[in-house]
Amino acid sequence: MSLLTILQYPDPRLKRIGLKVENFDAAFQKVVDDMFETRYTTPQCAALAATQLDLNPAWSVTVIDLSEKGDEPLCLVNPIIIHTEGEHIETEGCMSVYPKFIHEKVKRAKKITVQAQDRYGQPLEITAEGYLAQCIQHEVDHLLGRIFVDKLPSFKVEKIKRKIKKYHRHFKEN
Repeated sequence: MSLLTILQYPDPRLKRIGLKVENFDAAFQKVVDDMFETRYTTPQCAALAATQLDLNPAWSVTVIDLSEKGDEPLCLVNPIIIHTEGEHIETEGCMSVYPKFIHEKVKRAKKITVQAQDRYGQPLEITAEGYLAQCIQHEVDHLLGRIFVDKLPSFKVEKIKRKIKKYHRHFKEN
């Protein structure tokens, strides 16, 4: 297994749409393993989508584990949210948007149902609410070429861009 590079905003590859997985072969299984290894070795990382990683091709797959011990892996392949219910506003961050200091409130559905396949191609359907629902929506957005800052008003996006520039200036000086 190997660690994958997490792309950083505003890398244009973050706008890629995940390619539909049709072949669940050994090469695909290695990518899933590498994604989980990257997720587990990245501090404060709940999930990763293939489109936010330096992968080519970037398939429509996300890996999630919200457990404290990191022993409840969930892999969603070709996920589609088929039902949403309610509304919830919660603070989000992203491993691709300078996770140490960029967090904003984002509106999401409170409860969702997602259809997907597991890493071996078997169909699954999950109904989720709370943090898992928020996380799945965040990752499905990645697979559709969107990041959470795309949901923010332009003045907040400009503020984020200024923070990132300031971070880079400080990093270069030190």
